[in-house]
Amino acid sequence: MATPQAHHLFHAPIADHSFSADRRTVAVARDNNVELYQSSGSKFTLSDELKGHEKTVTSVDIAPGSGRIVTCSQDRNAYVWEKTPTGWKPTLVLLRINRAATFVRWSPSEQKFAVGSGARVIAVCYFEEENDWWISKHLKKPIRSTITTLAWHPNSVLLAAGSTDSHARVFSSFIKGTDARPEPSAWGERLPFNTICGEFLNDSAGWIQGVSFSPSGDALAFTGHDSSVTVVYPSAPEQPPRAMLNISTRLLPLNSLIWNGENEIIAAGHDCEPYRFQGDENGWRLTGSLESKAGAGAGAAREESALNMFRQMDLKGQTTVNTKLKTTHQNTINTIRPYEEANGQVKSFSTSGVDGRVVIWTL
Repeated sequence: MATPQAHHLFHAPIADHSFSADRRTVAVARDNNVELYQSSGSKFTLSDELKGHEKTVTSVDIAPGSGRIVTCSQDRNAYVWEKTPTGWKPTLVLLRINRAATFVRWSPSEQKFAVGSGARVIAVCYFEEENDWWISKHLKKPIRSTITTLAWHPNSVLLAAGSTDSHARVFSSFIKGTDARPEPSAWGERLPFNTICGEFLNDSAGWIQGVSFSPSGDALAFTGHDSSVTVVYPSAPEQPPRAMLNISTRLLPLNSLIWNGENEIIAAGHDCEPYRFQGDENGWRLTGSLESKAGAGAGAAREESALNMFRQMDLKGQTTVNTKLKTTHQNTINTIRPYEEANGQVKSFSTSGVDGRVVIWTL
């Protein structure tokens, strides 16, 4: 694997990041603002700031086709930003939530987007031409806690959500007049709004941190706070899944994951490096880190090396310790996203995290 390109943008956490379709612009959520960086040579330089939120921006997403940017924040608001000759113009979205907005993603069709919240609802937002504004419909039942993550099915109707009530769920977000009727699939055939197409609990009831559909949409993967990854293969509407496989690891919890084809998952989180999982319906396994030759036993090796480090300090009477990690990221990775992909195969992906870095990895 090629050496990753690390861009240290600033000394502050990046809550979320998103690249434009031409990969020349990256939007990063920093405190109350979203900063836009343009690539110039091998560097990214600050080109613009999107200011309008009153509290921490929790998520940002750039629509690949239209270039519109959607942001959401702890101030319970979301904005859609459009490029005009005089700069970026925000349009307020009628979310109708009374808790922080936590996560936002455009649907593949770009006709709508979904916003997760701490109000136990998901706001599915679409544009109303008559009044020239973005309005929302709420997915409510049976959500019992904060929505932490969302992912769209390729058909732009099914929406997967993970929450702190330990469940990953698949909902129908079909909006008449906006969506085309989806093809029947293992998730369901008739899909009116707020139909629950699947509800899954991981083995130890840990919070769900990241969720993602496979490129075909026929499998769902989610990662929990118990350091596990669960892969679900649905069988038929209102039937138990064909297979539900839980991969428990000795790693720290993983925050975000993406699919590379139908048989590989790349996930990253508190271990500060991306890991690869491979398998199919018959079984999945952790194949190791994408950064070092540490392999699947990395967690145990790290515990041993930390123990030895403190033992050596004690023997030599040292009081200072080198805190630099041997990984490209120097702190937790919050977001992992495809950077360059074709037909569901990821050629490269990007990560961002608490260390203020955006890193591009080539597979």
